[in-house]
Amino acid sequence: MGKRPNFLFITADQHRGDCFGFAGRRVSTPHLDEMARGGTVFSACMTVNPICQPARASMLTGLLPRTHGVSDNGIDLDPALGQAGFAGRLSGAGYRTSLIGKAHFATSHNFQPSGTPECRDSMQHFGPDWHGPYMGFDHVELVVEGHNAHLPLAPPNGQHYERWYDAGGQNARRNAMYESSSGRDTLGAPQTWHSGLPPAFHNSSWVGDRTIAQLNQVAERAEPFCIWASFPDPHHPFDCPLPWSLLHDPAQVDLPEHRSRDLDRRPWWHRATLEGDPQIRADMAAFRTRFSRVPELDDAQLREVIANYYGMVSLIDHNVGRIMAELHRLGLDENTIVIYSADHGDWLGDHGLLLKGPMMYEGLLRVGCIFQRPGVPVGKEVADPVSNLDFAATFLDYAGLARPAAMHSQSLRPLIETDSASRDFAFSEWELRPTHAGTALQLHTIRTATHKLTVDQISKAGELYDLMGDPFEMNSVFNDPEHAAIRAELESYMAQRPDDALPVPLPQTGMA
Repeated sequence: MGKRPNFLFITADQHRGDCFGFAGRRVSTPHLDEMARGGTVFSACMTVNPICQPARASMLTGLLPRTHGVSDNGIDLDPALGQAGFAGRLSGAGYRTSLIGKAHFATSHNFQPSGTPECRDSMQHFGPDWHGPYMGFDHVELVVEGHNAHLPLAPPNGQHYERWYDAGGQNARRNAMYESSSGRDTLGAPQTWHSGLPPAFHNSSWVGDRTIAQLNQVAERAEPFCIWASFPDPHHPFDCPLPWSLLHDPAQVDLPEHRSRDLDRRPWWHRATLEGDPQIRADMAAFRTRFSRVPELDDAQLREVIANYYGMVSLIDHNVGRIMAELHRLGLDENTIVIYSADHGDWLGDHGLLLKGPMMYEGLLRVGCIFQRPGVPVGKEVADPVSNLDFAATFLDYAGLARPAAMHSQSLRPLIETDSASRDFAFSEWELRPTHAGTALQLHTIRTATHKLTVDQISKAGELYDLMGDPFEMNSVFNDPEHAAIRAELESYMAQRPDDALPVPLPQTGMA
């Protein structure tokens, strides 16, 4: 690459690291499969935090959650830290930086108006001509949440997607179509239906459309660009629009090997967080109990959920294909590094669980990570444990910019371009507040190539799994004397976390 490369960073929300055709699941992802064949795949990329706001703040800033302060949902990222993230640094170095889709750097459901463009009680103050700057991005076009448990807001509320969706008064009609279902019976599977919203109006299609439009705009400019195209799906509810929701036959989808709860064999917090009551404002507690708690499903119901989830993934894949085709048509592909990843995964039936929470199973922690284009080896797989925290330093490295000394993010470039570089472990942390389930936790997780250790730093309880001998994480060997040396090794990695966490955790300003 003679001149500085462009970056096209494509992410999904809650997309598991194994839910790709190339990874062996029975999900249709032809465009992402082609991207994987033509690039480098990190097969052990872990999330730095298994929920949205902390993970996204870390992806932007390159800092661990307890350092930037967004250690749980419902906490706003300090705009100064956001500005100092990879987007602001690239912008300061002459890049045109854009974000299309879901940001979630600030809380949407607040206790009181916060003044941010993502707050449902403040966004009306940002008019239709507002496009940033925001958190280091010169240009933004936002989807507010995008998970339609809360329907798209009508103007003057909402942001760019919601205004387009309303189309001069169509909000109520389109919301009614979204809530309708005319597909097959989903057998009582929770939060699962075949949405009647035409795919052209879906936020996945809109992110694809607006990313293509942004590519056309930056193609006419001299400076390099960085575009973050952020899809809000396949986050629950499982509301894939017809006909995409019918693409996968429930009878043919993959079921987890182990799909029943065995809480008596797990650390105490597994049961406590599934059964405890959220300590938060009454209306938010009721929503969290209804939306984030899912009963155990029978196999037929779980098949309906997975088939719908696969449909959402396939709709994203379709739009990734459209974006990649436009990148090629514009002649930008020869100098653009394309990355596909996610903020976190979903249990999707593993151990009888659905959605996300403080049980750090692989389906939740592992995310896809694909790099393609100039200087990136074709057909390479990197099995070393890495993190979505590492994107910030990687972008700076390829752009020829220095990584700030305080940044925790480490460039993936040596792992991509050489066979001599290696990583020993990836680290994840979550400072869980009682607002989730009445329980306070401070979970630290270490994932190596062979083992995974999670310890609650408050109670010192933990779990340790041998991922080679026990890939489905059935038997914790945390207290097994035969694994004491392995446990001590992973604890030593855990102790390497820099001593730069905020001395007093930031207060939550809302739910998420």
